[in-house]
Amino acid sequence: MNQYTKPEHALAYLARADRVPHRTEGEAVLLELLPEAPRRILDLGCGDGRLLALARLARPQAAGVALDFSPTMLAAARQRFGDDPAVRVVEHNMDHPLPDLGVFDAVISSFAIHHLSDERKRALYQEVFERLAPGGVFANLEHVQAPTPRLRDAFFRTLGTTLADEDPSNQCIPPEIQLDWLRQIGFEDVDCFWKYRELALLAGCKPA
Repeated sequence: MNQYTKPEHALAYLARADRVPHRTEGEAVLLELLPEAPRRILDLGCGDGRLLALARLARPQAAGVALDFSPTMLAAARQRFGDDPAVRVVEHNMDHPLPDLGVFDAVISSFAIHHLSDERKRALYQEVFERLAPGGVFANLEHVQAPTPRLRDAFFRTLGTTLADEDPSNQCIPPEIQLDWLRQIGFEDVDCFWKYRELALLAGCKPA
């Protein structure tokens, strides 16, 4: 069960988001992968809008769509973007197919998709592919499954927690499985572009 509908859960995440180890490194690599001049960027599971705001700093000409289902996150995103006419905040639960939001030059996400079932993850990647313009980029900064229990425990120690404290919403899987899905769907130049323990940047391009 995804806990992010509960305000206390969403607020607790926002309070510790800046303390995720090496997060800014992964975000920096993600920004490098964005097209040079995107017209529209979609942020899946936008949270408070942090990643989309960074993307628009790097590509200020781009309009953005921020999508989330948590009332607390949506409120934070709307507060962040204020009356910016170039950003649209959309309420949507990614357990269900993406709404018709048009075509995008980049689709990005940060620590959100791992809350979905594996079947839904793969279906979402297909939907992303269909909504990307030719040459468009999909970049997912994600929480993935560690290859061994020892490495999993070590990751949680870096967070200052234990496995007992793991978010019950997590449904993490190995990055290799997700990279294979992207290739099967038709993405090109698929790779894990950055990784720190259970944090990984998975990305690919739609053929031009």
